[in-house]
Amino acid sequence: MAVAPAPVEVMNLTEAEAEAELARLAKAMTAANIAYHRDDAPEIPDAEYDALKRRNLAIEARFAQLKRADSPSEQVGAPIADGFSKAAHEVRMLSLENAFDDADVTEFGGRVRKFLGLDEDLAFTAEPKIDGLSLSLRYEKGKLVQAATRGDGAVGENVTENARTIADIPSILHDAPELLEVRGEVYMSHADFQALNVRQAERGGKTFANPRNAAAGSLRQLDASITAARPLRFFAYAWGALSEPLAETQMAAINRLSALGFQTNPLTVLCQSVEELLAQYTRIETRRASLGYDIDGVVYKVNDLNLQRRLGFRSTTPRWAIAHKFPAELAWTRLLSIDIQVGRTGALSPVARLQPVTVGGVTVSNATLHNEDYISGCDGKGAPIRDGKDIRIGDWVQVYRAGDVIPKIADVDLTERPDNAVVFTFPETCPECNSAAIREEGDAVRRCTGGLICPAQAVERLRHFVSRAAFDIEGLGAKQVEAFYRDGWIATPADIFTLKARYGSGIQQLKNREGWGEKSAENLFAAIDEKREIPLNRLIFAFGIRHIGESSASLLAKHYGTWPAFEAAVTASEIGVGAEWDRLLAIDGIGAVLAASLITTFQNDAERAAIDALVMELDVQRVTSRAPLDSPVAGKIVVFTGTLERMSRAEAKARAESLGAKVSGSVSAKTDLVVAGPGAGSKAKAAAELGVEIIDEDGWLALIGQA
Repeated sequence: MAVAPAPVEVMNLTEAEAEAELARLAKAMTAANIAYHRDDAPEIPDAEYDALKRRNLAIEARFAQLKRADSPSEQVGAPIADGFSKAAHEVRMLSLENAFDDADVTEFGGRVRKFLGLDEDLAFTAEPKIDGLSLSLRYEKGKLVQAATRGDGAVGENVTENARTIADIPSILHDAPELLEVRGEVYMSHADFQALNVRQAERGGKTFANPRNAAAGSLRQLDASITAARPLRFFAYAWGALSEPLAETQMAAINRLSALGFQTNPLTVLCQSVEELLAQYTRIETRRASLGYDIDGVVYKVNDLNLQRRLGFRSTTPRWAIAHKFPAELAWTRLLSIDIQVGRTGALSPVARLQPVTVGGVTVSNATLHNEDYISGCDGKGAPIRDGKDIRIGDWVQVYRAGDVIPKIADVDLTERPDNAVVFTFPETCPECNSAAIREEGDAVRRCTGGLICPAQAVERLRHFVSRAAFDIEGLGAKQVEAFYRDGWIATPADIFTLKARYGSGIQQLKNREGWGEKSAENLFAAIDEKREIPLNRLIFAFGIRHIGESSASLLAKHYGTWPAFEAAVTASEIGVGAEWDRLLAIDGIGAVLAASLITTFQNDAERAAIDALVMELDVQRVTSRAPLDSPVAGKIVVFTGTLERMSRAEAKARAESLGAKVSGSVSAKTDLVVAGPGAGSKAKAAAELGVEIIDEDGWLALIGQA
C-alpha cells in the first residue's frame, strides 16, 4: 500500500509544508475514493481514510488559501464505473464531516450554536453509522422509479432493477409524498456474509473480504438475478428531493419513513445535549460487536429541520450533521529503510519502508515520517516529541492508524533497538537532480532548488496538470505522463496539446508504443482536443502555483471572470503595493501569501513562458457565480461589518454567497453594498467616504427576502 508522506503536526505546519502535504493527501484520497466507491475494492481501511481526511480538513481550515481544486473535501464518492447507465441526483448525495473524540463533538455542538446565534442546548438525533453502500431511491406517486448509487454525489449508477430485488426496499408506497427520494445504506449481516462466502467457496466463486465489499459487489451486478440471490438489507435514514416535507423534525421524519414501510435503525434516539450524544455513543460502541452487522461510528444530526435548513451546507458536507467515528488500531514492526520523495513544489519528504505488518486487516508497508525534525525527535519549534527519541533505520517502531496522519510512525521501542541501528542523515541535495536542498528559516520542509530542471518536480507538475480537478484528460493519467516525460515527448503542459502536431503522424508513432493501439491513440488525441476548452478556475488550479488550491482558484476565477481580465490584473500587480494588489487582497479568502505566490509565478520568465504557451493552445471559458436568476444581490460585492444580531456572520456570508454575491473583507470603490451592524467602525466610515450604499441588518434581510 503506497502511502503519501506528510509533514509535522497541523499546528506546527508552515504554509510551504502545508501545500506539499495537501498535494499528497489529495492523491492518496482520490485513489482511495475510486477503489472504495467505484471498484468495491478498498485499498485502505475506513479508519485510515478518515484520518487522512481529518488531516486534510485541518490543514485547509488553518490555510484556507491553500485549498486545492482536487481537494478531497470537495469530492464525494467517485465517478461511476462502466456497465451501468448514469442516474443524476436531483439533490446531491453528500458526505459527512467526521469527529474522532469527545472534544470534536463538543466543538461541533458549539459551532452549530454559534452559527445559529443560540446559547441554549439543541436537540440532536444519534444513529449508528452503517458500513455499507449508499443508495438513493426515487418514488413518484408511490412507485419506485429509480435507484442510484452515490457515484460522485451528483451522478450515480442506475441500479433500479437490482434494488427491486431487496426485500427491505418497497416497490409501492402508500400515503407518501408525490415525489420522495429515500436514502440509506445497503448492507449485509455478519451471518449472511459468512453463509455467502461458504456458498461461493463451494462453487469455486469469488469470496469477499468483508460484508461491506460483499454488499457493494452484490448490488452492483450487471445481472439482477445475481443480486436477487444475495442476502442484502437496507436501512433508511435520510431523504433527497421531496414534493412536501416529511415532518418538522429529523426524528419525526425517520418515524414517517418507518411508517411508510422502510427499515430504520432501532438504535436511533433523540438526545437533548452533547452529553447525551456522547452517552449514546458509548452505549452503541459497547453493543457494536453484538449487533450482527458492521458499523463504524455514530451519526449526529440537528433534530429541528428548520434549523437544518438555516445551517445549510458546505461544498460536500452539511453543517448540521457529523459522524463520530470509532477509534482505529496500531501495531509494531521493523523500520527497514527511509526513502526521500520529491514533490511538485520541491519538498523533500521522508517515507518509512516497513517490514509488512497487518493493522486492522490491512497490510501496511509504508508510512509517513513527516520531516527531518520528526525523525530527530522534536517538533517544528524544537520541543521534544516521543520523549526526544529519534527514529533510526532498524528500529522497532509503532505504526499508528488513527489521529492526525495515517499510517505514521508514532513511537520507538528503544529496548528493541539493534546495535547496528543507523542514524538517518537528512539529505542536503535533491536525490533526483542533485540540486541544493535548502530549508528556509521558519520552514520545517527542505526544498529542492532545481525547479524545472528537477525531473521529480517536472513530473509531479505534469501529474498535477492532468489530475481529476485540473484538466482530467481521459487516457492521460499519471503513468502515461511519466512515460511520455521519460521518453522526451512532453516536458511542459503546452507540450501535451502540441503532441500530435509535433510528431506529425502522431497516431502512427503512438500506436507503436507498448500498450497502445491505433484506437487508443486516436482516443487520446481526441481527449486532448476535447480539453482545449477549459473553465478559468480549472486552468488556474492546473498551473500548480504554490498555495493555490481548488477553493482559491475558484475565488479568483469568479472574481475576474475571464482569462484576459485575470492575466491583466496579475501582470499589473506588485507585491505589497498598488491598486491591483489591494483589489486582489479584497477578494474574501485570498491572503497576502497566496497573492504573492501568484504574482511571483507570473513574474518568473520561465514560468510565464510556460503559461503563455499553454494558453495559446486553449479556449479559456468565462466563469460566473451561480445564483438564482431573481437574486437581488447576484454579482454584487458585499461587505459585512459590525455585530449582526439576527444571524451569525458565518450564516450571513453563506446566505449571501448562495445568492450569488461576492463577499469581500474590505471596502473599496468597487464595493456595492455594506451591511453594518452595531459597532461598525473603519469599514463603515470608508464606505461613507466612497459613497458606497450602507444598510443595517434589517435592511439586508428585507433585501434578500428574509425579513
